[in-house]
Amino acid sequence: MDGVSPKFVLPETFDGVRMEITGQLGMIWELVKAPVIVPLLQLAVYICLLMSVMLLCERVYMGIVIVLVKLFWKKPDKRYKFEPIQDDEELGSSNFPVVLVQIPMFNEREVYKLSIGAASGLSWPSDRLVIQVLDDSTDPTVKQMVEMECQRWASKGINIRYQIRENRVGYKAGALKEGLKRSYVKHCEYVVIFDADFQPEPDFLRRSIPFLVHNPNIALVQARWRFVNSDECLLTRMQEMSLDYHFTVEQEVGSATHAFFGFNGTAGIWRIAAINEAGGWKDRTTVEDMDLAVRASLRGWKFLYLGDLQVKSELPSTFRAFRFQQHRWSCGPANLFRKMVMEIVRNKKVRFWKKVYVIYSFFFVRKVIAHWVTFCFYCVVLPLTILVPEVKVPIWGSVYIPSIITILNSVGTPRSIHLLFYWILFENVMSLHRTKATLIGLFEAGRANEWVVTAKLGSGQSAKGNTKGLKKFPRIFKLPDRLNTLELGFAAFLFVCGCYDFVHGKNNYFIYLFLQTMSFFISGLGWIGTYVPS
Repeated sequence: MDGVSPKFVLPETFDGVRMEITGQLGMIWELVKAPVIVPLLQLAVYICLLMSVMLLCERVYMGIVIVLVKLFWKKPDKRYKFEPIQDDEELGSSNFPVVLVQIPMFNEREVYKLSIGAASGLSWPSDRLVIQVLDDSTDPTVKQMVEMECQRWASKGINIRYQIRENRVGYKAGALKEGLKRSYVKHCEYVVIFDADFQPEPDFLRRSIPFLVHNPNIALVQARWRFVNSDECLLTRMQEMSLDYHFTVEQEVGSATHAFFGFNGTAGIWRIAAINEAGGWKDRTTVEDMDLAVRASLRGWKFLYLGDLQVKSELPSTFRAFRFQQHRWSCGPANLFRKMVMEIVRNKKVRFWKKVYVIYSFFFVRKVIAHWVTFCFYCVVLPLTILVPEVKVPIWGSVYIPSIITILNSVGTPRSIHLLFYWILFENVMSLHRTKATLIGLFEAGRANEWVVTAKLGSGQSAKGNTKGLKKFPRIFKLPDRLNTLELGFAAFLFVCGCYDFVHGKNNYFIYLFLQTMSFFISGLGWIGTYVPS
């Protein structure tokens, strides 16, 4: 024994300590699991199941209503008075109302010509149309380019004005509000808003303005977005599937049943009197469009959605841009819900069931519950039940309900039905950011009012949205500029749960968990939606 070297004794001592620590940790886990972990996790399962049922009921209701709308509801031109505004040689253009077109911009180097050119080509008497380019750009080169483009169209006889501000107070809402204060727009009756990448067809105003002219109770006419770069990459296809459901179902149902839906911020025509009566544009949240829509609706104004009136636009084709956009779209509504819920409850101008629809369906289920249940249930609670087998999740909650919800969500984009499985994994990844943003909005945390303009690449600049000049394969051999550590962390967590289920589990959840792990890992490296221009 005296001849034994210490180097052989240390590992034995270390192994003993390690076994002792492992045993103590195991004992602590067993002591805590039964009285604490199991009840808490079981409660989380019950809450998630309740939220799943709420979301299922909402989707089934929307599905039933949209079927009834398509089969039995009258078309918009039959439900409301609609008479085309005709050219009159005797009256000239005086029978046409004066329309203001507002185009807010911020460093839109790639796409500024699209909306300016499309707006200048609208079929409307030139003396009854005012185009206002609201440029908040901080890049002097871009500002000069936009101003020169406005001057080019002005030289052709187009009544176009280039407006800048000294600061970006209020962001988009501030720009739109300032634009309405100009003396040269005081005689305008209606205002149409187009973001910099939107390209309306020439007959856009002739197909929409008559609804406002002949129906004085309508405040807003909203057109549908058509995406010129939806085939650019997998990321844009996933976005198309989500947004098509929003337009095809949510906005159609809201318009048909309660004459209410959220203004999309662009491709819509407002009655300026309704904007003023509702209190004008406000910058208290990052969803100034939804804010104005809710306030106008509470004053009794009606909204009309025209699904067959489509405006070409561009989807974010980089994961970074899409993440910033989704943060704003998730945080803003939650923050607005916090600020307006009691105002909606106390309102006496709208009927009770419309209040229920706005508070429960429009805000609570769609803007809060939909994000929470997707992330908390399928990315946190369900994987944790694998590590705690004492907690059971019924198959109707883990399989049947999400399958039905997914099928109902897919009706908006039938051509992408074969991508449904990828869409599920993608939405689960994005639910992480949407849940985080929703909590920030509800509690008005640090990033509640963060506004990052969605970067556009001008990939749909041809009339037909031709993207043949793009090679549709990811740059998987190039290291990302920035790792998304949150996604990578969840990828590691799901991988551990998947491995444990593969070895010890009985439900075969590891198949889903490994696939979801890959989705989080790919997102963490920023490999979604990348391409190489030719």
